[in-house]
Amino acid sequence: MKFTLTILLVLISCAVFAQVPYETSKDPKHPEVTIYKGVINKYLLQNNEEFNKWYTFNQKGYTPDSAVLNIFLKAKDSIQFVLFGGTWCDDSQFILPRFFKMQEMAGLPDSMISFFGVDRQKQAIGNIASAFAIINVPTIIVMKNGKEIGRVVEYGKTGKWEKELAEIITSN
Repeated sequence: MKFTLTILLVLISCAVFAQVPYETSKDPKHPEVTIYKGVINKYLLQNNEEFNKWYTFNQKGYTPDSAVLNIFLKAKDSIQFVLFGGTWCDDSQFILPRFFKMQEMAGLPDSMISFFGVDRQKQAIGNIASAFAIINVPTIIVMKNGKEIGRVVEYGKTGKWEKELAEIITSN
């Protein structure tokens, strides 16, 4: 309930204060890179010429581990994900397109994923990143019944972020 209320408040505040639920800026360290901050989605990455290059490249050669995919398939109706990533971040550019490919292959509906873009200070619109104590990106948070049951930050503790997500799902 708390999670749902938080997301609802962020979305309402974004709707009230802006036409779109995100803002863009140029990266001060790399002016050719655009930073998206706020509520975004995979379609924004897929359909943006700047982002589509790395999005498509990092999805193309990826095949999810079949055991992990089966765990996602079995749990698709009972889990949600909250993602934090940076359009400027190499790790986000590598992991998130692969996460979305796994999501699609498992048939997990887009409505079960909330995706927030952050700036280099790991902040998003509405202090949602602070509320989730985001320190590094990407951060993939697994939710069940509105409560966090675990998270994988960057490549995880073992470097096998997909398997760590599967372990979180199966242990709860």
